[in-house]
Amino acid sequence: MSTVTLKGMTWSHPRGYDPMVACSDDWLQKTGVVVEWDKRSLQDFESFPVEELARRYDLIVIDHPHVGQITAENCLAPLDVPGHEAAFAALAKGSVGASFPSYHWQGHQWAFPIDAATQVLAFRPDRLGVAPTAWADVVDLARGGEVLLPLRPPHSLMCLFTLCGNLGRPCSVERDHPFIDAEIGVQAIEMIRELAALTDPACTGMDPIAVLDRMGEEGSRDSLAPLIYGYVSYSLKGFRANRIAFADMPVAGTSGPRGSALGGTGIAVSAFSANREAAIDFAYWIAGGAVQADRYWRSGGQPGHAAGWEDDAVNAATLGFYRSTRRTLEGAWLRPRHDGYMPFQEAASQRINQAVTSREPAAKVVGDLNDLFASSFR
Repeated sequence: MSTVTLKGMTWSHPRGYDPMVACSDDWLQKTGVVVEWDKRSLQDFESFPVEELARRYDLIVIDHPHVGQITAENCLAPLDVPGHEAAFAALAKGSVGASFPSYHWQGHQWAFPIDAATQVLAFRPDRLGVAPTAWADVVDLARGGEVLLPLRPPHSLMCLFTLCGNLGRPCSVERDHPFIDAEIGVQAIEMIRELAALTDPACTGMDPIAVLDRMGEEGSRDSLAPLIYGYVSYSLKGFRANRIAFADMPVAGTSGPRGSALGGTGIAVSAFSANREAAIDFAYWIAGGAVQADRYWRSGGQPGHAAGWEDDAVNAATLGFYRSTRRTLEGAWLRPRHDGYMPFQEAASQRINQAVTSREPAAKVVGDLNDLFASSFR
């Protein structure tokens, strides 16, 4: 009897790769099924066509805004299949915030969350002691040269999403509404512009990994990143020279840490897989609470299941990463997911970066973003 071998693609960071390899070793011992993993850069993960990967891999780690596009392309297999009803309900119940429903589109579930994240605050406890909780305090620290802000596309757009949501008027996800409120959009762009002017100009080319690597360097004087996707790896002892703690996002509005742009990753199964059933079995298993609260986080992962977020051991090992950011994740905002959103995400991010490094009127930028969004619906 020949051994079933599955090929998987994830993203190139210890948080994205190491737990997949470790859990696959366990799966081999448990079932005899081999799962081999390749990895791609964070930039590719955020923009590379899923259909192309689906023709080469059985399992693919994806970002939820792809679901509209992949549904139109028929390149992924739905995971809500007969025989898994109890496990499916348990995964849905274990969702942290909107992580599970973020992969539900047009009546089907296209991935299961294996990694939950949203924009939160990262800080150096050895330099700041405690995290600032208000946006005004962030600006004060930026004036002292201690702040970095990842603005490499698509992260400039993520900052805009988060600020608009926190200010009480989230961006639209629907065709028939303006993408961004005129008043709040101007305010949010000016806030990003103000902070960008107080940070290293290199930030426009930095993603969260680059920012956190720099904060973690020996001798670094960078103390804070106020809007950045949480990366639990940097909270672990010995991962970098400086440990980085994470906290709820700094508040600009009046409703607490709400409106952050949801991130995270999900595990999906290729519609072209010759071993679809085996791939679906693995997806259910690795996304389940028992794995997520044990082997997954212990091998460097950032669980997508609430069982992992509530675990005492994982919080003790990570400077309280999960409990300290949970409110922000539970109040996170779900990005647009329609077919056509992904090209918009790139174009809008580039437009925002043009704006924050110039003096053009923010109202003009808001108008351009609304036009780009309207034209993104195919």
